[in-house]
Amino acid sequence: MSVPIVDVERAAERIAGYARRTPVMEMSPGLFLKLETLQHSGSFKVRGGFNRALAAREAGELPEAGLIAASGGNHGLAVAHVARALGVRAEIFVPTVASPVKVAGLRALGAEVTQTGAIYAEAYEASVKRAAETGALEVHAYDQADVVAGQGTTGLEVLEQTGGVDTILVAVGGGGLIGGITAAVAGRARVVAVEPELIPTLNRALAAGGPVRVEVSGVGADALGASRIGRIAYGITSAAGVRSLLVPDEAVIEARRELWRSCRVATEHAGAAAFAALHCGAYVPAPGERVAVIVCGANTDPSTLA
Repeated sequence: MSVPIVDVERAAERIAGYARRTPVMEMSPGLFLKLETLQHSGSFKVRGGFNRALAAREAGELPEAGLIAASGGNHGLAVAHVARALGVRAEIFVPTVASPVKVAGLRALGAEVTQTGAIYAEAYEASVKRAAETGALEVHAYDQADVVAGQGTTGLEVLEQTGGVDTILVAVGGGGLIGGITAAVAGRARVVAVEPELIPTLNRALAAGGPVRVEVSGVGADALGASRIGRIAYGITSAAGVRSLLVPDEAVIEARRELWRSCRVATEHAGAAAFAALHCGAYVPAPGERVAVIVCGANTDPSTLA
């Protein structure tokens, strides 16, 4: 499979002033948390959404029908935010397992919401059919070059804000974030994938030599619920030699609690997945190794943090 080209530097220029430059916290010497929890709509997803929509607008291809997307929740919130910021309509399809907090957030942002299908893939099929009917611009959750490039701007900021790290730990669902970050930091930092044991999309793909369908379940399913790694992310990460670590749901749950206890960082389970690899010992840094963890989403019920 050829390695897709994604232009992360151009994406950074395009979305400047639209997406936030989120802060980095040094949790302990040499361990940094990139707080995409503080991004517009509560996750990194607006980066790719803005890049996709703004690139279309530059090309004169942003339709009157607006934007359409399928999402476990965070991507939909991002597309709804992007649409509102750009003054166009948004139609979002979400699976029935989507968090009620996220569905309420979508409606609060003015999006038209359709809940259908048990998993993301089924919601996606419904969104594609609807896009063909309306002519709306599809904003894929993770498998479009402009989306992947936008997500990769997170990695550029990590390098700039920390002065450089050796390793970046990234949670994986469909792979837009890890694909973009891997492209962004090539030759400057290694990237390690972290996946819940019950959603091993990249792990299985690397073992099989290409994207394969996996069953999706567990605490991270509402945000990391893609049943297959994206072709763009697979091409980039496999060429770069990215390795995947699997962590049990219990480790993700405890990592989320620890981020709240130690740092007062409120995150959803998917957002804590990368940190779980450190917290449970699945990833052990070498002496002196500088590590950044992407805390990628905060759309959760705060009453469940304690």
